Amino acid sequence: MNALVLKLLVQRIALGLLLIFLVSIMIFLGTQILPGDVAQSILGQTATPESLANLREELGLNVPPLERYLNWLGGVVRGDLGTSLTNGRDIGASIADRLGNTLFLAMWAAIISVPLAITLGLVSVLYRGRWPDKLISAVTLSAISVPEFMMSYILMYYVAVQLGWAPSVAMLNDRMSLLDKLHAISLPVAVLVMVVLAHMMRMTRAALLNVMQSAYIETAELKGLRRASVIWRHAFPNSIAPIVNVVMLNMAYLVVGVVVVEVVFVYPGMGQYLVDHVAKRDVPVVQACGLIFAAVYIFLNMFADIVSILANPRLRHPK
Repeated sequence: MNALVLKLLVQRIALGLLLIFLVSIMIFLGTQILPGDVAQSILGQTATPESLANLREELGLNVPPLERYLNWLGGVVRGDLGTSLTNGRDIGASIADRLGNTLFLAMWAAIISVPLAITLGLVSVLYRGRWPDKLISAVTLSAISVPEFMMSYILMYYVAVQLGWAPSVAMLNDRMSLLDKLHAISLPVAVLVMVVLAHMMRMTRAALLNVMQSAYIETAELKGLRRASVIWRHAFPNSIAPIVNVVMLNMAYLVVGVVVVEVVFVYPGMGQYLVDHVAKRDVPVVQACGLIFAAVYIFLNMFADIVSILANPRLRHPK
């Protein structure tokens, strides 16, 4: 690895850490202006001013904002996400299982959508301008045009209620086998696949078509190589960087953007956990969930940048 590549990698990692720090400030400031009061939420509307004041003092809500932010950030650096204000439980322990469920859902959506999107992109380029290309584009664009919540309810009604092929509520527990878990999450996975498939397929197609205009591709075709061989052996390897970028962006969405799907299917993931505690004005939980979502999104984008740098032959083999 040459010095230029190493410098770029260090810059990307440093930029990622800086972004996480800046996002932590934004999340903290955003939670401070949320309407409502957790003390009022816990004690109810009939609480006396004295009891509200005592509870705010006990929960540390009277501490100056800067001190609260520094205490929270110091805890995050040490791996301590704090304690929930509404139930007194450790947030890190509560999030662990929820995050595992969200990653499990996102993983299976990625296992299905990524190979399928790349395959459809390759087929679309192979039959460019012909009916397979037009059919693939029409179907994928139609799927992405439907909002997630509407698609979720449509699948829930027809597949779960009318046909009875899958459960309408995606509940998991430790006693379930892998097949039972996959059956339980089949509908939310289907929704997530349809949401990210079109974007990845279109970007794969665009990246391949851009490479297909290169002179060496024309030379390969003039040598009499089959179009499928040219696309797979010559065009696809040189399109890896932009394809990885769009795949990582969609993987970040699968983890961060599952809130709507988790709420609709009552899935015990991070999104459902976040929504439940926003309603309770549980600020430490909201801060922890927001920071984890942001860190996952930034990390996956940083990983895409690193792959793009390592895949660039002009950086790996400078003159």
